[in-house]
Amino acid sequence: MSDTLKVREIGNSLGVILPTSTLEDLDVEEGDELFAIQTPDGVQLTPYDPEFAEAMEDAREFMRTHRNAFRELA
Repeated sequence: MSDTLKVREIGNSLGVILPTSTLEDLDVEEGDELFAIQTPDGVQLTPYDPEFAEAMEDAREFMRTHRNAFRELA
């Protein structure tokens, strides 16, 4: 899929309007947040916060490591 996006002035900023098909592919709607991630191939738009995902994986690993202590505390 390839859509041409035009950079436009939106208020005092610049932005692009995403086609409906792209919004549906990303499963986002008005008011949702998108994260722009720099990759070797360019910029990737995603509705998922990569820093939050990394923090959650660290938390899961911590909970696995200290599973017995959490059982005792429960």
